[in-house]
Amino acid sequence: MRVAGIDVGAATAKAVVLENSRMLGSAVRPTGYDVKLAADRVMSEALEEAGLSMTADGLDYIVATGYARGSLSFADETVTEIICHAKGAHFLIPTTRFIIDIGGQDSKAIEVDPEGDVVNFAMNDKCAAGTGRFLEVMAHVLEVESVAQMGPLALESTAPCNISSVCTVFAETEIVVLRAEGKDRRDLIAGVHRAISLRVAGMASGISVKPDAVFTGGVAKNIGVRKFLDERFGMTFLVPEEPQIIGALGAALIAQEELERRR
Repeated sequence: MRVAGIDVGAATAKAVVLENSRMLGSAVRPTGYDVKLAADRVMSEALEEAGLSMTADGLDYIVATGYARGSLSFADETVTEIICHAKGAHFLIPTTRFIIDIGGQDSKAIEVDPEGDVVNFAMNDKCAAGTGRFLEVMAHVLEVESVAQMGPLALESTAPCNISSVCTVFAETEIVVLRAEGKDRRDLIAGVHRAISLRVAGMASGISVKPDAVFTGGVAKNIGVRKFLDERFGMTFLVPEEPQIIGALGAALIAQEELERRR
């Protein structure tokens, strides 16, 4: 029984191929302008890694999630990303009770029960603050070559600057003013990372936060954001080996469950 999950978000497309709960292949690539092309390519890459034909014909069931889930003609079913992220995180870390997912264009806080079912959630999809896009904008303003360099630089800070605005545009203005005042760039970068943690904590204020807490999404690779999230929530977030594919993994697990239900 071979199934797949595909998660096409605003910034990246992810796909996972499973066979009897064993991951055969996965892939991540930028979504770009053409979401259908991105979906086709990321699925082909995941199938190639799995050693299968680079078409979806050899799969028994496919579940799609993410912003573009309704645009994928090869998917047998669509499921919201909240449910898929909960399913994927709980599968990898069965003790999961709380999830923070920060992607390129949105962030989510999800509370799950011992079975991995969603109890409550909150989502920021109206503003770039608290997302990977926020980091990209600030990297440009601070003339850091890549977002990947931001996390290590944040850890070198001794006095993180206070970035008070929750709006990306206004926060950019704050950064420009503080930079003109001669603030150390590492302190500015640390302030950016702390601002993300504050934004996410505010979003999650109505949710019961309890361990084990799991951090997923592309931003989970950023050690600076992880540090400030740990400090803000007062606990250590667990990060899967590949945090970007959790939604796609959850979608593949749902595909597998659907086939098992039909037996």
